Amino acid sequence: MISDQNSKPAPDMSAAIPPRFLADRMVGKLAKWLRIIGYDTVYMPQLSPEGVKREARRQGRLLLTRSTCFLNQKDVPPFVFIQSDRFRDQLKQVCTDLRLDVSTHLLTRCSVCNQELAAVEREHIQQRVPEYVWQTHSTFLRCEKCCRVYWGATHRERVLEELRELGVLQEASSAEEK
Repeated sequence: MISDQNSKPAPDMSAAIPPRFLADRMVGKLAKWLRIIGYDTVYMPQLSPEGVKREARRQGRLLLTRSTCFLNQKDVPPFVFIQSDRFRDQLKQVCTDLRLDVSTHLLTRCSVCNQELAAVEREHIQQRVPEYVWQTHSTFLRCEKCCRVYWGATHRERVLEELRELGVLQEASSAEEK
């Protein structure tokens, strides 16, 4: 359920400018998965409902919440009311309702701090990855903010499988080719 002050129809989120989200404390795992599929998603569990509204408005983000307190308020920025308490259903709802492109920016953001990942030379991270990973992988990404290092591994395959099972990623996705 997407809502805004004027009850406009759902926006088409497959447009050229991807949506930016703000997730409240009730949808933390959804926030992580939106980052995994490449969407700029701020997670602010410390904020009160008023703080969440203020931040979503200030940052121009679409609010994601399960809080029913927003449903009947007049001064709420655009938001998506998340119906389920299960993250798989939440992710499917957001991807389906907002027609999110799941494959184009898959695994391009840090799942922890939301920063876009940047390619990093192998030589610069040799001391930061296990020896086996160093020997078996040639491409690495790093989060410039929290310095986590990412590489293609079984985690990537599990993410792809999860998205396929949810029905939000097609079998012949271009994301698998990257």
